[in-house]
Formats: sequence, structure tokens, C-alpha cells
Amino acid sequence: MKKRLLTISLLAATMVIAAACGGGGAGSGDSSASATGETKEFTINASNFEFDLKEITVNKGDTVKITLKNAEGLHAVMINGYKKEVKADQTITFVADKTGEFDFLCSIFCGAGHGDMVGKLIVQ
Repeated sequence: MKKRLLTISLLAATMVIAAACGGGGAGSGDSSASATGETKEFTINASNFEFDLKEITVNKGDTVKITLKNAEGLHAVMINGYKKEVKADQTITFVADKTGEFDFLCSIFCGAGHGDMVGKLIVQ
């Protein structure tokens, strides 16, 4: 009986681990859409309290690579509408599969000017 319970427990643990390994969280670079356009790369330099790049324009189907560098303070960038977040010294990659204008903003509270840290992703 103990051997059977141990086998069932190990099987259940293996299934949980296997399911967790396939998850694509924010910033994972996983996208269900396939790229049909070019790869566009951008680096955003963040300081207190602004991004040096306030507008990113790409075409629908482009693969977008965004790297965040923190010149001053601790910041991260969240792209609304795409549920993508890039943290300091990291790069995210995703396919721009929705047209429109999508705000991006600092997702780590960084002080009095935090609300001014915004930009726009434009997908044509």
C-alpha cells in the first residue's frame, strides 16, 4: 500500500513540474502568433523620471525586441495590451500581432515622478 501511494505521489509531482515548465509568463518572449515581418530592436534607457524612448513604431507581424537599461533608479516597463514586462538589463521578444496604440509605463514605483514615465507602442 505504501509503495502504491509513493508511486501515485511521484506521478502527480512529475505532472505538476511538467506543466509548470511549459508556462510562458510576462517577459518570457513566448507568443502564439507567428512572425511575418521584420525584427525590430529597441533599447529603452530609464532614468528618474523618464524614458529616453517615448514612442516605438512597428508593423503588425514584426518581431519586437525591447531591452531596458536603468541609467538612474530602479525601473521596469509594462506594455499594456500585450501583457509584456521587461526588467532592468533584460530583453523581451514578442510578435506585434495586434494593431493599435498601446501605452507602456514604469511598473516599479520609483518616486514622485513615477506617473510621468510613460511611452507608446504603435503597431500599424
